[in-house]
Amino acid sequence: MKRKSLEEVHSSVDTLKKKGFFRKLLAFMGPAYLISVGYMDPGNWATDLAGGSQFGYTLIWVLLMSNIMALLLQSLSVRLGIVRGLDLAQACRESYPKPVNYALYFLAEIAIIATDLAEVIGMAIGLNLLFGIPVIWGILITFLDTFVLLFLINKGMRKMEAFILSLVFIIGLAFLVEMFLAKPHLGSVLKGFIPSIPNSDALYIALGIIGATVMPHNLYLHSSLVQTRKFDWTKKGIKEALKFNFIDSAIALNLAFFVNAGILILAAATFYKAGLFQVAEIQDAYKLLEPLLGSKLAPVLFAVALIAAGQSSTITGTLAGQIIMEGFINLRLQAWVRRMITRLFAILPAIAVVWIFGEAYTGKMLVFSQVILSLQLGFAVIPLIHFVSNKKNMGGFVIGVPVKIFAWIITAVIVGLNATLVVGELKHWLVLIKNPLWIILIFIVLSLIVVLLLYITFMPFVKGLTGRKLVLHALEDIDLDFSPPVYKRIMIALDFSDIDKEVLRHALALGNPHTEYLLTHIVESIPAIYHAKHSRDYETLKDAEVLDKYAERIGALGYKVLTEIGYGSPKNAIPEIAVKFNPDVLVLGSHGHKFLKDVLLGTTINSVRHQLKIPIFVVRS
Repeated sequence: MKRKSLEEVHSSVDTLKKKGFFRKLLAFMGPAYLISVGYMDPGNWATDLAGGSQFGYTLIWVLLMSNIMALLLQSLSVRLGIVRGLDLAQACRESYPKPVNYALYFLAEIAIIATDLAEVIGMAIGLNLLFGIPVIWGILITFLDTFVLLFLINKGMRKMEAFILSLVFIIGLAFLVEMFLAKPHLGSVLKGFIPSIPNSDALYIALGIIGATVMPHNLYLHSSLVQTRKFDWTKKGIKEALKFNFIDSAIALNLAFFVNAGILILAAATFYKAGLFQVAEIQDAYKLLEPLLGSKLAPVLFAVALIAAGQSSTITGTLAGQIIMEGFINLRLQAWVRRMITRLFAILPAIAVVWIFGEAYTGKMLVFSQVILSLQLGFAVIPLIHFVSNKKNMGGFVIGVPVKIFAWIITAVIVGLNATLVVGELKHWLVLIKNPLWIILIFIVLSLIVVLLLYITFMPFVKGLTGRKLVLHALEDIDLDFSPPVYKRIMIALDFSDIDKEVLRHALALGNPHTEYLLTHIVESIPAIYHAKHSRDYETLKDAEVLDKYAERIGALGYKVLTEIGYGSPKNAIPEIAVKFNPDVLVLGSHGHKFLKDVLLGTTINSVRHQLKIPIFVVRS
């Protein structure tokens, strides 16, 4: 059975009941704002500041080009998610051989780590500027934002989108005020839209801007987030969903363009104008804003916006990491575990660099992380174009020839810029590296990357892509069997709380006089965890006694009842007992604990339903 992308929030926002254009649009709006924060994260700040301070307004056209590229690519990602009901990672797993799939997964994980590295450093710098917290301590504090994500996921998709939108509003408002204070020269700003690359340093910055703007993890993320909307999956419904999501993307990404352009223009109107051409460090920009603009408010707004950008983008980065891991290798971890792993991989190199080289190197790390992202782009963009160009899998929603040509031109630009950068860096490395083994290793790695890139580019033209053919059915075309199921074996999980009465009432209603019931309860005491069935503590003995009394009462009503005590964690013990009993359906009550206990104890229902392939009936308290 195909696992849904972001199962916990899949189809959780109902758009079917909304009438009228604007009500419908508001119901669909949201996913693109989560995407847009990736286009204004701390990594963008470093590249935009470097571009504005070194080259003035010259590279504004790169931001505009990147925004147009982003809008097209994100719309392709939306099309894949809506039409096929797959995120980009799932589509890759369905279409490519395992070795290729694992290689793409590895590269996608590198992109997630590079993204998270930028967020970690940006948040730490923001905390340092605003509160004076040392950067290395700020890096460690960012570990705690895991709990923010868990809290928001538990509150639902719309609450998360509202939180992100409020952070985006803070960032936009901050730079609106900064523009008012900086008073940039309009004519010079307009000249910046004329394409030009002054030198090789400008190329490096331009590539970093592209990497910071069109981010590979956003393509995976957007194809999943659009599936949080419940809509009519017919040709008319899909066309409507595509239209509203495109409007959502256009508004959100233009807001991101405003923020990025604002940072670059701010740097050009202050630092470049004052002859400070090497302000690439966020810390330097913060210190210089007050004397150059004559306002104490300017640096404060700058730091607040930086923290908001870091916090918002770290949430979306986590979701992208979950989508990539589940989609490529079908491995599902609890959100906080996934977050801790990703954050650890970002924190360790950040701490190492700050510890060894000092805080002065954080800006260089930010720019480097964005260049790494740019190098990963081709491995996300090329499969995406192939998927949405495949008529068998996309049906009538396959992209047209003009869009396809434009998409391939964008890809050629990205890959071409990357190749130029790699060749330039290789020349620099070959001069510095004396050990021939390192040179051989570098060429082997690069050769493998080139082979992979050529494979995913040309293989679909030769062999075609695998995957299920798209078939849209009207209701009358579907063979529906409305005969009620007969449950011969029903398992009931009891937790000896107030909800047990309702659980039993619903479970007994599902069966008949010939149904066999299994009552089970999981003992979670310390002796039960360590000694299982050999434990003889008071709680274990008392729980067994209570379970027998339940069975006795139900048996007196004429039902066939068995009992079994489980030990340890319910999310592991319940599936183990179910495998032995082999029930037709499992009935259990929803737990009563909320956010904090979910973090500490985990969520039983989610864990159980991923381990069993039978219907699970959840009775809510």
